[in-house]
Amino acid sequence: MRVLLVGGGGREHALTWKLSQSPDLERLFVAPGNGGTARVPKAENVAIGASDIEALRAFALSEGIDLTVVGPEEPLVLGIVDEFQAAGLRVFGPTRAAAQLEGSKAFAKAFMQEAGIPAAASESFDNYRDAIKHIMLAKELPVIKVSGLAAGKGVFVPICFNDAETALHIIFVEQRFGAGQSVVIEERLEGPELSVLAFCDGESYRLMPAAQDHKRLRDGDEGPNTGGMGAFAPSPLATPELLVEIEERVIRPTLEGMVARGTPYVGVLYAGLMLTPQGPKVLEFNCRFGDPETQVILPLLESDLLEVMLACVEGRLGEQRLQWRDSAAATVVMAAGGYPERYEKGYRIEGLDEGAEVPGVISFQAGTALDAGGVVTAGGRVLAVTGVADALPEAIERAYTGVEQITFEGAFYRRDIGQSVVRA
Repeated sequence: MRVLLVGGGGREHALTWKLSQSPDLERLFVAPGNGGTARVPKAENVAIGASDIEALRAFALSEGIDLTVVGPEEPLVLGIVDEFQAAGLRVFGPTRAAAQLEGSKAFAKAFMQEAGIPAAASESFDNYRDAIKHIMLAKELPVIKVSGLAAGKGVFVPICFNDAETALHIIFVEQRFGAGQSVVIEERLEGPELSVLAFCDGESYRLMPAAQDHKRLRDGDEGPNTGGMGAFAPSPLATPELLVEIEERVIRPTLEGMVARGTPYVGVLYAGLMLTPQGPKVLEFNCRFGDPETQVILPLLESDLLEVMLACVEGRLGEQRLQWRDSAAATVVMAAGGYPERYEKGYRIEGLDEGAEVPGVISFQAGTALDAGGVVTAGGRVLAVTGVADALPEAIERAYTGVEQITFEGAFYRRDIGQSVVRA
C-alpha cells in the first residue's frame, strides 16, 4: 500500500516508525515530515505543509495513495477528511463536524452536557468584559481555556485574580491565539490527570493503554503549560474497573452522541481526564493521537498499525483484536532553551546514534531538520526520547540514559518524568 502521513512532529515520527513495520506498506510519504521521518526505511518527506489541503489532495491523487493518515489537529478541524472523501480518497481521521470536539471547547462542553458525559461546570464568553465580570463574581479561581486550537498552550490555571486578568488580556486584547477567539471558564477540578485514547470506526472502538502526560515546563509540575514535556504508559492509575467506568461514561456515549448527530467519529478519540473524588471527568477531547502520548503508546502496540487504521476507515474495527506488549514505556522531551516562548533554531544535534544504541531506547524527532552536516534543531520540542522495558521504573531509567547521550545548544528537559508514580 502507498500511504500519505500528514504532519511533521514527534507524533508523526512515531507514526512513521510504526507504519513502516507493516508488511503491507509499499511506500510512505510524510508531509512535511522532519529529520527523523526522512531516515525511516520506506519513508520519504514531501515539502507540503500539513494544512495545505488542496496540495495534499492533489498529491494523493497523483501518487495513487491508498490511505492518508492525518496527524495534527489543524487540518482535521479545517476539513481535510471531508475534502479527501469527496475526491474518493480513503483517509484516517474524523470529519470537520466530528473534529469540533477539539476545534471548539464551547462545542465540546455543550456536547458533553447533552450526552451526559461528566465534565467540569463551565460557561463560555466571547469578549473580555463579560469574562472578567464572571471571574470577579466567582467564589473560587477557575480554569481559563481558549475555545479554539492553541497548540496545547491555551489553558491557564491562575493562582490569583491578576493571573486570570493577564490570561484574558493575552487572549482577547493581545490576540496571541488569533482574532475572534472565545474562552471557556470552568470550575477547577482536583486530582491526577489521565489520557485515554481509542481507535474508532464510527460505532466500535478499541482502547489503547492509558497514559499520563506532563504538561508543565519544569520539575514538580511548575511553570507554564506546554505541548507536553514527557509521558508514560500504561498508567498504574488505570485499573480495569476505572477503564470500564471511562468506557461506559465517556467513550461509548461520545461515539453514540456523534452518531446521533449524523457525524460518526472515525479515527483516534483522545479523552483528557481528571480523576476527581467524584469520579473521572473530561478536561478536554482531542481528535487525534496525542503528543507525546503517541511516543509511549505505539512502542507497546504489537498489532499492525496500518491494518488497524484500515479497519477503522472501513468500519470493521469490531472484528479486530489488538495485541499489546506486556511492557511499559516512558518518554522525555528534550526542548529548545526558551520553549514555550522564544527560542533559537539551527543548533547541531549530537549523539543520536549513540542514543539509538542504548537497549530499549527510541529517539523520536520532533522539531528537527536535516542540513549538509546532519540533524539540527528546528522547533521548540526537539526530541522525545523513549525507553521501553518490562516495568515502568526501568523504562524511565532507559529513557534518561538515552537523553544523556544526546546534546545540543540550550537543551532543556524535565528530570522527574514518571517519578510521582514510581515513588507512590
